[in-house]
Amino acid sequence: MSRRTTLSGIFQQSVEGLAAANFDEQDEPRGPAGPVKSMALTLGRMEDETKALQEALKSGHHVQELDPALIDPSFVRDRLDEIEFSEDDPFVQSIAENGQEVPILVRPHPMTEGRYQVAYGHRRLKAAIVLGIKVKAVVRQFDDQSLVIAQGIENGERKNLSYIERVVFAQALEQKGFTRQTIMKALSTDKTELSKMLSVAGNVPGELIRLIGSAPGIGRRKWLALSEALTPKTLAPAMARLETVDARAITSDERFELALASVTAKNDLEAVAVHWSPKAGGDMAASMKAGRKTFVLSLKSADAAAFGDFLSKRLDALFEDYVKTRGE
Repeated sequence: MSRRTTLSGIFQQSVEGLAAANFDEQDEPRGPAGPVKSMALTLGRMEDETKALQEALKSGHHVQELDPALIDPSFVRDRLDEIEFSEDDPFVQSIAENGQEVPILVRPHPMTEGRYQVAYGHRRLKAAIVLGIKVKAVVRQFDDQSLVIAQGIENGERKNLSYIERVVFAQALEQKGFTRQTIMKALSTDKTELSKMLSVAGNVPGELIRLIGSAPGIGRRKWLALSEALTPKTLAPAMARLETVDARAITSDERFELALASVTAKNDLEAVAVHWSPKAGGDMAASMKAGRKTFVLSLKSADAAAFGDFLSKRLDALFEDYVKTRGE
């Protein structure tokens, strides 16, 4: 593969045919679907496109040293969490000791003269910023579609995006007018999985996703469960719970579990207790938890058993009063 033609052919691999065939609406023989099919696409894509891209970058074709301050991130955000490095990070230390062995891939910024936009190598760019050094880069002119596909290659090679980050990325690409074929190639997925991702993106508000975060340990099944359970009525308590100080102090995965618990039957177990004590005073104390379909009353006092017996004998009368009140 020559240096002259490598980069221009990066985004024209056989995976394009795979994606186009998968996007075809006509009936086709039944084969692997869902995550299995996505894995097959990923493997084929990594073998074809990533090797080609790495060979192009390693070849040093038109490598320049650029000031990181002149390089902007991709116009489509794919991660919910920022890349955070310190000088002690092993990745940063490796570049400090051995130099930057593989250039990043950038294009001249389409909107701002004199600036660049990174397609591949976000982590190396961040490491160069931390070290205060220039970054080696291959500068090429390419369109938006090629940029997002290169961005997808990088995400497949490095730490994989979490499921919800893939969902957000897919939604952002669709909102920017990219075709389903391009989105499938960028995410190494098929049309069925992409439809599910966009369904989650449509049902789960962005503000709730931001409160939860990337949730790296939460997969498709649980996000679909949250998506299906969310309604305008259940969204408000989920948002309220995640906006508390305690929720911000826990992990992103735990924040997801809190949100899911607040919109499903688990809410009965997670209900906040309300405390009561007699206005007349004394040591009687009650704790009450109201779930969607349960109500639990707990009494604590030397007279708890006697008072509980007193209440239980009057439940029929109390219920009759409740029914009358509800009717009114």
